Amino acid sequence: MANSGGAGAAAPGRRRRRETMDVLLEISRILNTGLDMETLSICVRLCEQGINPEALSSVVKELRKATEALKAAENMTS
Repeated sequence: MANSGGAGAAAPGRRRRRETMDVLLEISRILNTGLDMETLSICVRLCEQGINPEALSSVVKELRKATEALKAAENMTS
């Protein structure tokens, strides 16, 4: 019976994390960041690991620019 208490104790933590991520996703949508839940979750985990949020933001912006440039180049060759 002691094991079931441990499993039950983890559920509220998961629920709180999910609620937090839902709120962050809603904020992300309001700010029109274009991040989906998976990408946002990765960014949050990176920040929790000590990555500078401003540096992470710069990397995301640069990756988007590079992706757009690749798509544009691909469309020109098609």
